[in-house]
Amino acid sequence: MKYTRNATTTTYIPDDLDRRIIAHLRVDGRASLSKLSDALGVARGTVQNRLDRLLETGTLLGFTVRVREDFDAQTIHAVMMIEVVGKSTTQVIRRLRGIPEIYALHTTNGNWDLVANMRSATLSDFDRVLREVRMIEGVSNSETSLLLSSV
Repeated sequence: MKYTRNATTTTYIPDDLDRRIIAHLRVDGRASLSKLSDALGVARGTVQNRLDRLLETGTLLGFTVRVREDFDAQTIHAVMMIEVVGKSTTQVIRRLRGIPEIYALHTTNGNWDLVANMRSATLSDFDRVLREVRMIEGVSNSETSLLLSSV
C-alpha cells in the first residue's frame, strides 16, 4: 500500500493484499473478518485495518447485494449509449447519477461518450427515464437497446 501526493490530492494505491481482499469481497461481500484473514493468511486486525483504509480512501465505496438472475425477471433491463455535446460530460454524468434506474455508468470511446446500464419496473418507467435522459442539457443523442435474455 502506498500513497502518492501532488499539490492538491493524496491518492491511495492498493497493493497486492488490498487487491486480494477486494477479490474475496467480490465473491462474498458478507465474508467475516475471520474468514478473510484465514483465506488471506493474515491477522484479523490487518484485514480490519485494510478494510478501514479502503473505505476511508474511497477505494471501496460500499458493499452490495447480488441476486439470482430470475429474481427480477419482470424487470426491464437496457443499455443506453449517450452522445454528449462539447465539454458538458461532467455535468451530464452528475445528472445521470441522480436517476435511480441507472445503476452503472461508463465512459467509452468511439461514437458514444457514455454507456448507461438501466433497470426499470415497467415500460412506462422505462419511457420516463428515456425522456429524462434526453432532456438533460448536453445530451445530443442517444441509442437504447433492451436486453431480452442472458445467454
